[in-house]
Amino acid sequence: MRRKSLAYRLFVSAAIWTLVVVPAAAILLISFYRQSVERNFDARLNAYLTGLVASSTADGGTTPTAPANLGEPLFTIPFSGWYWQIKLFKKGTPPLFVSDSLLDQRLWLPSVLGAEPDENLIYRAYMKGPEGQRLRVLERQIRLEGPSHRPYSYAVAGDAAEIEDDLADFTTMLIAALALLGFGLIVATFFQVRFGLLPLRAVREDLAAIRSGKAEYLEGDVPVEIQPLQKELNALIESNREIVERARTHVGNLAHALKTPLSVIGNEARGKRTALAKKVLEQTDIMRTQITHHLDRARMVARTTALGSVTEVSEVVEGLKRALVRIYSEKGVQIDIDCPDGILFQGERQDFEEMAGNLMDNACKWCRETVRVSVSKAEGDEYLVVTVDDDGPGLDEAERERAVKRGQRLDETKPGSGLGLSIVADLAHLYKGALALEPSPNGGLRAKLTLPAG
Repeated sequence: MRRKSLAYRLFVSAAIWTLVVVPAAAILLISFYRQSVERNFDARLNAYLTGLVASSTADGGTTPTAPANLGEPLFTIPFSGWYWQIKLFKKGTPPLFVSDSLLDQRLWLPSVLGAEPDENLIYRAYMKGPEGQRLRVLERQIRLEGPSHRPYSYAVAGDAAEIEDDLADFTTMLIAALALLGFGLIVATFFQVRFGLLPLRAVREDLAAIRSGKAEYLEGDVPVEIQPLQKELNALIESNREIVERARTHVGNLAHALKTPLSVIGNEARGKRTALAKKVLEQTDIMRTQITHHLDRARMVARTTALGSVTEVSEVVEGLKRALVRIYSEKGVQIDIDCPDGILFQGERQDFEEMAGNLMDNACKWCRETVRVSVSKAEGDEYLVVTVDDDGPGLDEAERERAVKRGQRLDETKPGSGLGLSIVADLAHLYKGALALEPSPNGGLRAKLTLPAG
């Protein structure tokens, strides 16, 4: 999954969202559970507090009496963390009665520390108890009937470690469950993204098939969201083909429109023996050569913009060999071909015939007796290399550079336009390939043509 891919963006955004939401949910659930545990613990303490008030006021006196056993053994074990206390509701007054577990100590009270009572006039707070224990304390103000009508403070405390232990167990289980859930969501998101983007992969493969000539249009059943893209791409492909066809027609019309007047001018000039006629013939030949070159280049551009064309290389090379052997039969040229089956050129057949034909024809013209043609794949099978060697006189470095320049002709003694190598270089460049001339191991010239493979 590449960093700049759509799948990577979708997966990372979903993973980040999961990593944010799951911890937030954990914090929220832990907070709710703590409140629930505290309510249950407070309800337990409130039950003891109610029993304490009832037991100390059972005789109906005007002052509290020593309460009976509240039914909880922890109130009798010294420093057990469970305590009760009765005193005047006045700061600094000593306790009237305390639980056996408190011994000679006293409780810190929420009302003394400024806690606010709830709707039931109960003060609640976490306080520090004997032995450094953390206690949950509930305190209630009670006024007994009598002349003094003085308020008394009734307090019950429980060990808050029970709350923390219960909360710790819940937190451990919750984190394990949410971690498993988060991991599952991330894995599910990964496969969901891969599955959801499968149609785009199919579109990419269909486009590759069109480019390689295996298909003409994007076909197949695609999701509703991709159907407009499929429709527009098919329309673009059709429009491209129409443009190429119109360009070919215009190029052909232009060729006829220009060559005919030039032929008339040349024919008129050939009937004269004046210096002007000679100059006209010379310039018309130059114009005809340049027109041919540029019209050929225009046709190349039109063809190389077309989609979906591939050419079987071995078939074309073998066909060229048969034609050239007949053409140069008097010279006795021997052409050796080394081309594996299955190598394809990403382009039109006539373009490859023109490029390979020019190179092989040039080699046959200049060789002594042998021409060798080899074809191989290069650069991870993305390109093919056509190598043409001859055993002729070859070219020096300056001549090799001049041979591939536009409109250059090295020798006037051989038949033909002499522009073959420059046309091959131009056409290879249009296909994002290249033509290189080197000394051949056979003693002559080596031409290396690099082109995109199908």
